[in-house]
Parts: sequence; C-alpha cells; structure tokens
Amino acid sequence: MSDSTRSFWVSWHDDYDDPESDLSQRLIAVQHRLADAINQAPPGAIRVISACAGQGQDVIGVLKSHPRASDVRALLVESDQHNVGVARDRIAAAGITGVDVLQADAGLTGTYRDAVPVDVLLLCGIFGNVRDEDVRRTVSNASRLCAPRATVLWTRHRRDPDRTGEIREWFADAGYEELAFDSPGPDRFALGTIRLVAPPLAYRSDMRLFTFWEE
Repeated sequence: MSDSTRSFWVSWHDDYDDPESDLSQRLIAVQHRLADAINQAPPGAIRVISACAGQGQDVIGVLKSHPRASDVRALLVESDQHNVGVARDRIAAAGITGVDVLQADAGLTGTYRDAVPVDVLLLCGIFGNVRDEDVRRTVSNASRLCAPRATVLWTRHRRDPDRTGEIREWFADAGYEELAFDSPGPDRFALGTIRLVAPPLAYRSDMRLFTFWEE
C-alpha cells in the first residue's frame, strides 16, 4: 500500500513505532491493565471485546505471552480493511487461538450479538474521536455488552477540553467503580480501568452507540 492510498486509520498506527509517543506509551498501559484483568478473572473462559481494535496490538500483545491465553475468547472489531488484515496476520504469526477479527461498524450493538456478554470490554481509541453526546451514550449503555462484574478499559486524550473528569463521573453514575486511572498528566493520554458493580442493562441489538468523525 503506497503512502498516497493509506487511510487515516492506517497511518494513525505509525506512532506505535515511536517509543516516545503517547500512543506507544498508552499501549503499554492498556496491555498492563488488560493482563491484570485476565489474571484476576475466575477460572474458565474469559470473554473479551475490543471495539475499534485497529491492528489488534492491545489484545494480541497480551495474549501472545499470557499464561491464560487459551482461556480467552476475544472479538476484535475494526472497520478498516487493511487494519483487519494486519490484525489477522499478527494473530496467525503469534499462534493465538480463540481470537476473531470482524470487519464491521463498532458503533452498532448488533455487531456484538454473537460475543456478548463479555468479561472484559476495551473502549480504547474511541472517546477522542466521537462527539461528547456519543461518549455519554456509550458510557450509559456499555453494560449492555457486559457480564456482571465485567472490567472495562477506556481511553481518551487530555488535550483541551479535557473531558476525562466528566467521563469518570458518567461511568460512576452508570454503575461502575474505578479500579485505576493512568495518565502521565495534562495534554497526554488517560486510561481508565473500571468494574461494573450495578446489574448490567439488557442487551439490545438495535442501538447505535457512536459514530466516528469523518476524516
């Protein structure tokens, strides 16, 4: 693929190659928290969804060496065809089983009908790319994809206007307790790790949670 034909969401991944970039440092933080969530899951199958999974670094990077990788049943949802292909190639190269990559719209709840309810939900790389009302709608309805006591990982940049304080409050109001909040500081990235403590809302297959801004 030439540079002239690379989509924005393919080029967006280039910062992963720079160890000083926010994106690569955020990846380390997300992988750490995801590994913790898998470690702490009860014995048996662990169901995972990664919405807007990109090229799959978050999940694949953990599972290729995690001792409980064989317990994980993960669905990675991504709309960009090239990123989907890269993720599938990485899964094959790592010899990981139990991970599927679906090219689909991650903003539609119907996309997840065959994968819910999940024990771990990744909402990474979303909240900085959608409207505030979509963030709030996603926060309010995320539990429709979750099993009781599910862990949710979410990210957002902290550039002006920094909405992370509001997002943390919205999740608290929606029935989650915060386990960790990782951020190097203002104008950098933030990663929230939360646990669902309220009963999950009933799954619905007919909802739109968010729409990405046009690039």
